[in-house]
Amino acid sequence: MSFQAYFDTIETKTGLTPRQFIALAEDRGFGPGTKATPILQWLKDDYDLGRGHGMALVHVITKGPRIGDTHVGRAGPHGDRSDELWLDGAASNPNP
Repeated sequence: MSFQAYFDTIETKTGLTPRQFIALAEDRGFGPGTKATPILQWLKDDYDLGRGHGMALVHVITKGPRIGDTHVGRAGPHGDRSDELWLDGAASNPNP
């Protein structure tokens, strides 16, 4: 599953966009430098998100929307279209 597909699934399950999760994380004191474990626990406890989906959010919470080019432009389920993740919801994504 691509990063972007994880975000679309998270939004469908929770009704929240990645940008909204970033804001909620900031309210809890999570951001750059925060270890994954407390973020993953919060996402599991409050939103019932598993590790894979949680790690996608951990990435944008702690590192921002850019991803490495390992999977960018690759065909298949792990390929992302861009190295810049869309954080504002699936319906408004210009590159669905």
